[in-house]
Amino acid sequence: MQYHLVKYISRLVCLLPAKLRQSLGRLVGWLCWPLVSAKRRKMAIENICRSLKVDEQQAYALAKASAVRFGPMFMEVLQMPCLTKDNIGQYVKINGREHLEAALKLGRGAVLATAHTGNWELLGASLAMHGFPLVAVVQRQTNAAMDSFINEYRTKAGMHVTYKQGVREMVKLLCAGKIIGLLMDQDNHRDGVFVEFFSRLASTPQGAAALGRLNNAPIVPAFITANQDGTHTAIIHPYVVVEKTADRGEDIRITTQHLTKIIEDHIKQHPHEWFWLHNRWKTRPPAMDSETTNRQIK
Repeated sequence: MQYHLVKYISRLVCLLPAKLRQSLGRLVGWLCWPLVSAKRRKMAIENICRSLKVDEQQAYALAKASAVRFGPMFMEVLQMPCLTKDNIGQYVKINGREHLEAALKLGRGAVLATAHTGNWELLGASLAMHGFPLVAVVQRQTNAAMDSFINEYRTKAGMHVTYKQGVREMVKLLCAGKIIGLLMDQDNHRDGVFVEFFSRLASTPQGAAALGRLNNAPIVPAFITANQDGTHTAIIHPYVVVEKTADRGEDIRITTQHLTKIIEDHIKQHPHEWFWLHNRWKTRPPAMDSETTNRQIK
């Protein structure tokens, strides 16, 4: 029932003029902001103040913008059936396409390292529609109806969908020359590697670096940002290759740190587009002596 309701709403959204669709998205975002708990708002504001060195008033504005933007994002996801290979260029412009093409020419597949900034769903869909063999590695939604809905739209856009638990499938697809898309900016309390993020140690997913090292595959950082006119720009960086030594753990840590710094630099340029409502520093690093701690955060 829920699945069919969302599909019906999606059809209605696709019929709306672009300006009306954008206005409704902003309205939805503004209406949802009061529903964000005071505890989560406080956490976001504190993290923004500490990370960006701004005052509480500026941090509040950024936290609010970070939350409100989910309204337009939701409308853009509902609009995805309107997007095709023929018209995707009108909605998403790609800067740095040559970097992803160069990575694929190596013949070892590629890992796309991205973050929860901008409309990351649109990033994957647009790359697939531009002809790149993208595999979306996703988290299974607790709501089965919404899980089916979003995966259906991902597949229609041309993406292959696999869940995070499917490591063997990821390796197989990577060896077949596919692009494995991974989000690597959320707290990983189970098997993350601690690297510096905004001058604090953060437990970070090591999947991108681990996959890159395993298959000697290039890792391509990529993001998407919204433009004032409602269109988007995908930003693709030059690829990174894991320098392989006898110390696998250190190879992964060094590469993860490098990728995390690229993510941090992007967030600094577009702070309102990152998901500040997530507690990125939730997992504490293990007890270390002061000398080790100082060495890691320099």
